[in-house]
Amino acid sequence: MATVYKVLGQSAPAATTEADLYTTPALTSTIVSSLVVSNRGASSATFRVSVSVAGAATANKDYLIYDSSINPTSTGTFTLGITMGAADKMRVYASTADLSFNLFGSEVS
Repeated sequence: MATVYKVLGQSAPAATTEADLYTTPALTSTIVSSLVVSNRGASSATFRVSVSVAGAATANKDYLIYDSSINPTSTGTFTLGITMGAADKMRVYASTADLSFNLFGSEVS
């Protein structure tokens, strides 16, 4: 087994549009260590983060963070420590196009 520590995903999604931040590759497990959310704008914004098993459509049960507020020109750091199996998807959503999401962790294959 090889473990690779890396940036798992980066996204600056369009406003009010759900976007895939990361999908676990086939025959791989992932440990997500942290998520950094940055508001590059001059106004407060809200965001959502979900994990869907096997890439299923996002359902209410999938949300880890829902409509959390982030101040203008601020950064939020979340220590997650979650595991994801092959084909699991982490998705993000932002109320404005001013948010950036960066996901860090390790893949084991």
